[in-house]
Amino acid sequence: MSKASIVCTGLSFSWPDGTPVFDDLTFTVGTGRTGLVAPNGAGKSTLLKLVAGEHRPTGGSVTVDGVLGYLPQALPLSGDLTVADVLEIAPVVRALAAIESGDASEEHFTVIGTDWDVEERARAELSRLGLGDVALDRRLGSLSGGQIVSLGLAAQLLKAPSVLLLDEPTNNLDRDARRRLLAVLDDWSGCLLLVSHDRVLLDRMDRIAELDHGQVRMFGGNFAEYEAAKRAARDVAERQLRSAEQDLKREKRELQQARERAARRASTGARTNADIPRIIQGGLKRRAQESAGRANELHSQRLEAARARVDEADRALREDDTLALSLPDTTVPAGRTVFDGERLRVRDLFAGDGVTLTIRGPERIALTGANGTGKSTLLRILGGLLEPDGGRTARADGRVAYLSQRLDLLDLDRSTLENLRAFAPRMPASDMMHQLARFLFRAERAHLPVGALSGGERLRATLLCVLCAEPAPQLLLLDEPTNNLDLTSVAQLERALDAYRGAFVVVSHDDRFLAEIGVQRWLLLADGRLTETGPPAAVS
Repeated sequence: MSKASIVCTGLSFSWPDGTPVFDDLTFTVGTGRTGLVAPNGAGKSTLLKLVAGEHRPTGGSVTVDGVLGYLPQALPLSGDLTVADVLEIAPVVRALAAIESGDASEEHFTVIGTDWDVEERARAELSRLGLGDVALDRRLGSLSGGQIVSLGLAAQLLKAPSVLLLDEPTNNLDRDARRRLLAVLDDWSGCLLLVSHDRVLLDRMDRIAELDHGQVRMFGGNFAEYEAAKRAARDVAERQLRSAEQDLKREKRELQQARERAARRASTGARTNADIPRIIQGGLKRRAQESAGRANELHSQRLEAARARVDEADRALREDDTLALSLPDTTVPAGRTVFDGERLRVRDLFAGDGVTLTIRGPERIALTGANGTGKSTLLRILGGLLEPDGGRTARADGRVAYLSQRLDLLDLDRSTLENLRAFAPRMPASDMMHQLARFLFRAERAHLPVGALSGGERLRATLLCVLCAEPAPQLLLLDEPTNNLDLTSVAQLERALDAYRGAFVVVSHDDRFLAEIGVQRWLLLADGRLTETGPPAAVS
């Protein structure tokens, strides 16, 4: 694997409507583990699709040296597919089964080729990722989101790739699955290019590639070292800004002093030259004006240069956009029962007498548990989207809002503005534009179809419509809300939830995120039972 690499040369890409994403992008990724970071919408996933050959560049070239494996954010998988279909071994498995049953047709041997041990290799990869008990003929519709992600990774590893592209691979993974993924990557010896917002995962990288304004900059070391380098650069930028501001003040002062000196000379010259013939006076005046003009122009140029240095230093320091929110309409009185469920049962998910849960006031609840234990199912019951097979439910009159993992609440063909208008039809136009700006949808971004937005932007658009809806929700249900979000977008989500004054229940495996949003109750769903617990130990 020593020669495995990705080389992008003069790479350019634009969307069909002509909107540019990259222009003349050149960089190389060699062996080792490289984490690709950038704000949502900068083109990280698009870049991986270009490397994987799913998009064709409008200019330049992409060269991959080695066998390629690619795990996208959203796996284009149907629930009717089997595990063997996803692993791309179904024809071989069927041929092996036919031969074992006595059918020695030549076509079966052709299909198998040299893959006589493919089932053993497949089961080894599945076991490595915690799916050892999943049968090859099992349908995807019966697997959890995290199990499907692990299965997708197993499919790529089964190819024995030397170049591996992973786009947010920890999405939907529970803690055990994340530990297994980290173990796989710790042993990786090929070329890895990984997009993630997971700090624990990024700290396992050998280098960080920063995609910024259409260019890639490489930083040696893991994410913590990258952040230290960025802080050091920021310290330098702050010093440069202070220096530029002092230069600007000095240039303004010297310009004013030069103008005052010129005015004094002109006044003194007029008095001194009173007895000189007019023709000579005119020449002296012109020379004085020209000299003053040159001095004024010189100081003005220096002043403009100083202003430009201040602007440049200020741009280097400008913070990422932050959400500025106040959502008083979402307030829920303390002690008010928002949801009450007793002995809830769904198929074989909830054991014994079922699940009992009461949510009162503006509680902040984290619902944790392994993949496949029924967390998303319980959220759907809380939201009234799924009727339990047994038990009793009661909800307060206030609205309940459910944000699924797929963020499918909005009309993807309509803009954020149009979606907001549908959720809050009585909101005045001026208030609507104000709220759009607060959620960072300014100018043309407010008019783009939601389907064209990045993952972070789509989450912001969904939160905007949900939190500003009429009536505002008193119970907010979030299923893995940090999936596909960059670190800036996660911080924006944290601010939005901090401004929210209702109750919420959030399913997440991101311990840092849960710590930042002020969770008050921790519920663990395991073995069909719901129990009160404390914050889980973080993955390290």
